[in-house]
Amino acid sequence: MSVHIEGDCFIVTFHNNVTHNSVTVTDVKTSAAAQDTKAQRASMAKSKPQQTLKTSISCAGVGLHTGTMVNMTMHPAAPNTGIIFRRTDLDVSQGGGADIKAYALGVGDTQLGTTICAEGEHAAKATISTIEHVMAALAGCSIDNAIIDVDAPEVPVMDGSSAPFVRLIECAGVEQQGAPRRYIRILRPVEIRGEDKHAVLEPHDGFALHFEIDFPSAAIGRQEIAIEMGDPCFKDDIAAARTFGFVKDVEMLRSMGLARGASLENTVAIDGDTVVNDDGLRFKDEFVRHKLLDAVGDLYLIGAPIIGRYRGVRSGHALNNQLVRALLADPDAYEITTEAPSTELRTAHQAGGAAAVASVAAAPA
Repeated sequence: MSVHIEGDCFIVTFHNNVTHNSVTVTDVKTSAAAQDTKAQRASMAKSKPQQTLKTSISCAGVGLHTGTMVNMTMHPAAPNTGIIFRRTDLDVSQGGGADIKAYALGVGDTQLGTTICAEGEHAAKATISTIEHVMAALAGCSIDNAIIDVDAPEVPVMDGSSAPFVRLIECAGVEQQGAPRRYIRILRPVEIRGEDKHAVLEPHDGFALHFEIDFPSAAIGRQEIAIEMGDPCFKDDIAAARTFGFVKDVEMLRSMGLARGASLENTVAIDGDTVVNDDGLRFKDEFVRHKLLDAVGDLYLIGAPIIGRYRGVRSGHALNNQLVRALLADPDAYEITTEAPSTELRTAHQAGGAAAVASVAAAPA
């Protein structure tokens, strides 16, 4: 079927053959077996299944930095695959078709976006940039496994938020899989500090985020936001927050080969103390919402959903990546678990057992 989204993009969905898992329950005939079954059910009650897309789905749009048209297709993937990108525009000898794992240790650049690289000999050529919009949408929609084909060195920017990618996922549908979802639970604080910025991951039963920014422009000023990913209003209140930039920086960035696809269709532009866009802001504090969602996309590169709290002050892609790397380098600071946080279990129960779908945005501001 075909699905159209407003703006300079189109979306097409098509079905692929996916084998559905089945579970057979047999009668319990001994007390020992009954106890084992009870224990298994108790364990299952504390976990949630991994999820992927029901169908493949595609979109097209301009690349934020290259300024060229990009085609992207998201496919379902088997349990425990994780998120994998592939470059379909490259020859095999350059890494075309090679897996580019969405993982923090594979991040090769964080200038105005997050760039991941293939492993081994193709690392220099097989890269994919500005993935944070897509990663944040996948995190917010609780997608654990997907393969994403892109025919360019970056993903399409769409409208500058992750809302179009959330709509893609919703149109494709979400399918539960026959494997428990794995989480990274923060056991003790890990912090990275810069001269006037810092980022922290600390223990929390759920996934909470707190972000602060402070810009000299009166159009932004000081803004602060705190959210819990289980919030049912999250999709409507956060996903549409767009990337932003300053008019005074445009020529410099383009001379560096950046922001060549940036426009008022996909970026909130600020000139001095004024927002240039005719339609203004989507939220009065859209800037801090967007920066927080940047962090959501960057943090999902840890390879699993986080059970913990993130706090960022003027943080960006580089500091976020340093934070995740510092966590992964300290085995005593985290554990891998299939026990879902109580906030997710409560949300699932309130929704009648169905997995709740939330959405977030991230961009290279």
